[in-house]
Amino acid sequence: MCGIWALFGLDTQPLTCICENFDKISHRGPEAFKIEFDNRIKNGYLGFHRLTIVDGLYGMQPMRIHKYPHLFLLCNGEIYNCERLQNQHHFEYATKCDVESIMHTYVHAGADGVAQSLDGVFAFCLMDVSKRRVLIARDPYGVRPLFRLRSDDGQLVVSSESKGLMAISKHIKGKWTMTPFPPGHHEEYEILQDGRTKLLESRRYHKPGDKPHFLTYVPWNALTPNDVHGNIRKLLSAAVEKRLMADRRIGCLLSGGLDSSLVAALLVKQAKEHNLPYKIQSFAIGMDDSPDIVAARQVAESIGTEHHEIIFTQQDVINVLDKVIYSLETFDITTVRASIGMYLISRYIKQNTETTVIFSGEGADELAQGYIYFRDAPNATDAHSESLRLLNDIYLYDGLRADRTTSAFSLELRVPFLDLQFNHYYLSLDPNSRQPQGGIEKHLLRSAFDGTGLLPDNILWRHKEAFSDGVASVKKSLFQIIQEIVEDRVSSEDLENSYVKYPHCTPRTKEAYYYRNVFESHYGGQAESFTPYFWMPRWVKGVTDPSARFIKHYAANDE
Repeated sequence: MCGIWALFGLDTQPLTCICENFDKISHRGPEAFKIEFDNRIKNGYLGFHRLTIVDGLYGMQPMRIHKYPHLFLLCNGEIYNCERLQNQHHFEYATKCDVESIMHTYVHAGADGVAQSLDGVFAFCLMDVSKRRVLIARDPYGVRPLFRLRSDDGQLVVSSESKGLMAISKHIKGKWTMTPFPPGHHEEYEILQDGRTKLLESRRYHKPGDKPHFLTYVPWNALTPNDVHGNIRKLLSAAVEKRLMADRRIGCLLSGGLDSSLVAALLVKQAKEHNLPYKIQSFAIGMDDSPDIVAARQVAESIGTEHHEIIFTQQDVINVLDKVIYSLETFDITTVRASIGMYLISRYIKQNTETTVIFSGEGADELAQGYIYFRDAPNATDAHSESLRLLNDIYLYDGLRADRTTSAFSLELRVPFLDLQFNHYYLSLDPNSRQPQGGIEKHLLRSAFDGTGLLPDNILWRHKEAFSDGVASVKKSLFQIIQEIVEDRVSSEDLENSYVKYPHCTPRTKEAYYYRNVFESHYGGQAESFTPYFWMPRWVKGVTDPSARFIKHYAANDE
């Protein structure tokens, strides 16, 4: 994990722009930074904040190597098939960094072939000064963030987070737009003589469920056609294994729910097989003996992690709420609620441990139909389409939450459930088999690990908690606590007139109005491009709050 930042074509006060913007993403890479200018490209600057995960000696960026002196690379990511790319294109590494493979692949496969060749998570900006080209790309699910600011006269700025762009607009004359760079896309630009850019191509190279273009970690012929459960286990285990590459200590978030527990158990298993020289640390958070705290404690004892429990209070929520919204760059109600615990647990990890790489269970609910409302899907086809929609937009909601809350404290997140090979296989299975069965979400995923002894049965079949409820209590949800906090911060009159001030995603509650106010104070004018809609459950009637607690199937209400 790191922060990348690049500016092209701004011919007025570039140093002022750099000072006002580049440092805003320093939390993504607090160990070193570098800004580079090459006089062959007028008004072009490349900046990098580094968090060292692999090759502490030669891994600094913008990356340049002797073999290709005309190439400059900025990349936030990990390329899991770097060795396979080396064997495929017959090149030698100048560093020990996996992202160097992007430069070699660009030379051998061309601009059109780079991104689709990569098995990994990434946001990169590659500058070719000999061809006067800039290539920008983002991984298929947007696990690594990227924002792009473009003016109508060719000025271009990219940054890992929008924080690194907000102050630039005042230096740009004319119209401009700032948007998240779309996942699964690449764009190629020509650099004109004055340093401004001209878009040559914008193409989507991968959609959710597509078969990967690269040679996969597990050969397809190594899967058994009639053993779906075995194939799921094999591919998810491989997704965890390939993500072990790191020179820093690895740990995992552990809520005690199915997703994080599966990832944690597989991580411990793989760590032992690969002889990692330390015990995996797991981290759970909650208020008192919340459902997550109790369940995570059982899982940690079962799989043998060095377990940490973080207990937070209502005062902690009061103290960090505004900071969470600033970190997230969104006002989405569900996302903010679910981020409180993850923000606090990330702060604890940073302040109290040496763990830097964090495994988590994001993506499972979207992929495996884990949300409670999937029980109300009209049919298997509609449920499959909803999975694809959720995966397509995960970078705006759960993926965004996971990245921003961990990167705020210089941690690197790894999410095996968003592995491209695993996703393609799982989404290719019979749609009926992927639906909830007998009132149990993610039935197929649970069944695949049933009887293996990997997890206790009560954890493997534990009911789905509502968003953010697991960290609080069944009697009083975290969102109810937040609503009490913001009650006096928003007047009834302001809420009644909210449609005038905020016609897009108009707040309907004081909680939503408060989130929007804080968002606008940092990212004014960007609401529509950053958050196109509120995350809400589908196919349920009479529900106006995104919490699953209000859906009739919510099992925790019966406890």
